[in-house]
Amino acid sequence: MNELTGAQILVESLIRENVKHVFGIPGGQALPLFDALYGAKLKLVLTRHEQGAAHMADGYARSTGLVGVCIATSGPGATNLVTGLATAYMDSIPVVAITGQVATHLIGNDAFQEADATGVMRPVTKHNYMVKDVKDLARVVKEAFHIARTGRPGPVHIDIPVDVQKGKTEFIWPEKVYIRSYNPKTTGHPKQIQRAVELINSAERPLLYVGGGAILSGASEVVRQLSERAQIPFVHTLMANGVLPFDHPNYVGILGMHGKYSANTAMQNCDVLISCGARFDDRVTGNLATFSQQSKKIHIDIDPANISKTVQVDIPIVGDLKEVLKSVLLDVKPTKHAAWRKQIQEWEDKYPFAIKPGSATLQPQFFLQELHRITKGEAIVVTGVGQHQMWAMQWYQCRTPRSFLTSGGLGTMGYGFPAAVGAKFANPDRLVVCIDGDGSFQMTMTELATAVHEGIRVVIVVFNNYSLGMVRQWQELFYKERYSASDLLAMPGRPNANGKDSKLEYIPDFMKLAEAYGVKGIRINKNEQVEGALKEALASSASVLIEAMIAPAEKVFPMVPAGAGLDDIIVDMA
Repeated sequence: MNELTGAQILVESLIRENVKHVFGIPGGQALPLFDALYGAKLKLVLTRHEQGAAHMADGYARSTGLVGVCIATSGPGATNLVTGLATAYMDSIPVVAITGQVATHLIGNDAFQEADATGVMRPVTKHNYMVKDVKDLARVVKEAFHIARTGRPGPVHIDIPVDVQKGKTEFIWPEKVYIRSYNPKTTGHPKQIQRAVELINSAERPLLYVGGGAILSGASEVVRQLSERAQIPFVHTLMANGVLPFDHPNYVGILGMHGKYSANTAMQNCDVLISCGARFDDRVTGNLATFSQQSKKIHIDIDPANISKTVQVDIPIVGDLKEVLKSVLLDVKPTKHAAWRKQIQEWEDKYPFAIKPGSATLQPQFFLQELHRITKGEAIVVTGVGQHQMWAMQWYQCRTPRSFLTSGGLGTMGYGFPAAVGAKFANPDRLVVCIDGDGSFQMTMTELATAVHEGIRVVIVVFNNYSLGMVRQWQELFYKERYSASDLLAMPGRPNANGKDSKLEYIPDFMKLAEAYGVKGIRINKNEQVEGALKEALASSASVLIEAMIAPAEKVFPMVPAGAGLDDIIVDMA
């Protein structure tokens, strides 16, 4: 075979890995890579910021289970990827990030646009490489994709100096990957599985605690089978929205800091807690000293570092959730648990999620309820981070897995819109809706240009409450209403372009912003306008931005205060 340049080898390797889309921005030390991508058999999407590229690759991966790919140049290009990779790392999302680097003989000399990309990214990636020999490049790409998608998934970084991109060698594609120190365990220990089965069979108040790992593992079907066979109610985390249909008879709902009263109370009163691909995050457990004290705990996780990291468990099982539950199902006995399920239903009836009647202003909960009704819970919903994220979690229960995309572990404002664009590239035939806040959206709204340039249709909903809403809520409840740096209202007395006092109430004017980017804008401020706005947006063949004006005082409830236990849940302030 003729010799190829390193850049050509990279592109050919991506094609061998069945990559269809690459998100990124070119720059001096990555020009050979981008030149090789010119006319290649994959789609190169030019983003407007490298953080947007990383989030698009993340949204692509979350919505499909495939590996997302982003690419940037050296120095600031590489460092701009860090937030997106940290987001993917915290939520175990398979992404391969490729960066250009200064020539090998310049590394360490503070050359123009040099940064220690591998050093910077090491804490926020599952693994990373610097390729110093073009002969290693094909093997490195093969290994990177293998590491990203297997075991506990996560982002992998490949740094390629510009002289390696230009260097030539014969292209040899390795058909198999062998890494002596990396062999993730997928099957659980038989004795531990048997102990778990015995505990489940003897339980009177069992509860399935389902996390994002269930979706990553593709374990939805076996989770359903276990729930149905032993009549075990299930609660889920933010990351597991859609793991089972919301209308399943054993569905209880979301738990944690802003979860359901019934879900949190069930967690506190169960006698056997079966953790399926969850990691006992602090937003779920609350005060560890009072967390689920009555229960024996089974913890199934592919990452041994997660087990008993925060909560001491009784039966740890290391392995892939799907494979472990298949083994568990062989010996689990059919059971009813009628009294336990009745008790949970009574808790649900006592404090359900509810919308207060008679509001004169638009209520975000009502908006999301209408969105759910119109779309039947079948859209791909992508959120930013803040109050809107929690409202979306509460009021938009998805019917299928990989349909609710959000930054759970890192809580990255600005994640929503670019991730929605990435999800739409991956799912061109599905409706993709971005639920965002005015603060979160402004962090990456420049990707509107990417969406319009590429003809991507995303329905964007911006809840505008003139503030950093979740910060404001905490300041009101816990900081004596001292709203330090959370107010986003335009300030009076500031001159506009003509030297006159600006009459803007808010900066920016999202309707003018939408117009500037070539996107249709719809502004609403009453519940009565929601259905019409949604139907207009859903009927459009192009992206639409709905600005939903809501009251700054609107809060997310229920709420477990930071440091409190799940029993201390505040249902409402009324």
